[in-house]
Amino acid sequence: MKTTPVLYQLFLERINSYSAIALCFCLTLASAPAIAQNNTIELQDTGSDSQVEPASKQPQVNYKDLPPLDNSKFPGSNPTQEIAPLPPANTSFATDETDYTLGAGDQIKLDIFQVAEYSGEYPVLVDGTISLPLVGRVDVRGLSLKETSEVVSKKYATYLKRPIITVGLVAPRPLRIGIAGEVDNPGAYEVVLTADAPQFPTVTTLLTQAGGITTIADVRNVRVTRSNGGKGKEVTYNSNLWDLLTKNQIRQDISLRDGDTIFVPTTAQINTTELDRLAQASFGLQSDKPIKVAVVGEIYRPGSHFIQPELLSRDNNSGANQGKQESIPPRLSQAISAASGIKPLADIKEVQIKRTSWNGEEKIIAVNLWEVIQSGDTSQDIILQEGDKIIIPKATALTEEERQKIADGTFSPDEITVNVVGEVVTPGPVQVKPNTPLNQAILAAGGFDTQRANSKEVELVSLKPDGTVDKRKIQIDLGAEVNEQTNPVLGQNDVVVVGRSGSTSATDSLGKVTSPLGGLFGLFNAIF
Repeated sequence: MKTTPVLYQLFLERINSYSAIALCFCLTLASAPAIAQNNTIELQDTGSDSQVEPASKQPQVNYKDLPPLDNSKFPGSNPTQEIAPLPPANTSFATDETDYTLGAGDQIKLDIFQVAEYSGEYPVLVDGTISLPLVGRVDVRGLSLKETSEVVSKKYATYLKRPIITVGLVAPRPLRIGIAGEVDNPGAYEVVLTADAPQFPTVTTLLTQAGGITTIADVRNVRVTRSNGGKGKEVTYNSNLWDLLTKNQIRQDISLRDGDTIFVPTTAQINTTELDRLAQASFGLQSDKPIKVAVVGEIYRPGSHFIQPELLSRDNNSGANQGKQESIPPRLSQAISAASGIKPLADIKEVQIKRTSWNGEEKIIAVNLWEVIQSGDTSQDIILQEGDKIIIPKATALTEEERQKIADGTFSPDEITVNVVGEVVTPGPVQVKPNTPLNQAILAAGGFDTQRANSKEVELVSLKPDGTVDKRKIQIDLGAEVNEQTNPVLGQNDVVVVGRSGSTSATDSLGKVTSPLGGLFGLFNAIF
């Protein structure tokens, strides 16, 4: 009798176990299609039109996979090595501003709701912590104000039931920002924020403080590197200042934070037409101090020269700006004028300017000054910068028309000095225009002495660039055009020697012989 209930209970337990196994098996079969479907969605091609990838499965943008920007250079420690391209920048930064992060020197204010005795102003110490009542020191270095509020709330949660804490910035710390690359005065700069000037500085503000950019700066790829909240990560942003100038994109003028570094790369190709626009910008080329350049080649005074900027006085009716002076950046034409102008055989179509970049690399700028004379292209009268070396080569051949246009241009000196000596009306130094031929120099000295001069031949003495003297006889033809045989072009300090005619030489010789006899006869007449 007792065996039957026991067997019945065992039977029920076995049935329940079989049911559980069957239920698990059914659930497994039912979930298998769902698992397979999820795997299929995750591996689908995002370019397919038939399936849409869920937002949670979309790949995140990796800026390391983006192609490098063109015409940009990244700073290298060794100038002789090839410079690697700049890392790609996050161009979306111009519209997404970053939060202010705390650091040593900040003064913050904590308002704890209904706990006035713990509220107040607290300085961020040198180790990046703040010292609070009850909880002690709290590390807030690299945290935003919102993150600081959350951290402090967790600290006070041990003592307060519902801590509601508001954090505000009372006095920000001085900002230290580094500037390198193509700027006039690279280095570290400190910006103090006060109640009168609470705005954070921008890229253009710091570039202006650093003396402005150089003439070979790549303003389209100015880089701002920022530490990502003190978490050991750095993010590089791009600031296209050319779009700021030409398209009024104010978002390109990035607001800076403490610890940011600005790098202005060297442009791969210099656009001379853009330099005038950059010179007028607030962060543009510095033009208020003299620069030292070297001029060599077909120039009258080769060597180093100081070029002074030209000052413009603009009288405005506004009080502060009234009578304010502005300056024009030194240009190539000023350097040529400081070197006393070009020589008659200068090749102004192939002028070269050697310019050194921030890392010691030398760039060569080709300039065609003939276009300035011919078509008025003032962009060829390039803006100079400190340390430029200007090379003016010698022309292989010049037409008479080209020679005359060069002589009339501003690159030639207004006058040159030649010496006409001997049998002319007014011998001595004569001021003539450049490219003046021999015949005009003789006429400028009053012409030949008709009674004494040898009007058929003169001697021309010229000083060569290597220091030697060139002396040659010239057969005179006052009606001839400019040519090297009978009417050559004169240069600075050339000497034209006009000799005596044959009859004048004989007469002068006879006078020397008879002069003692004349003196004797004079003495005899005086005695008797």
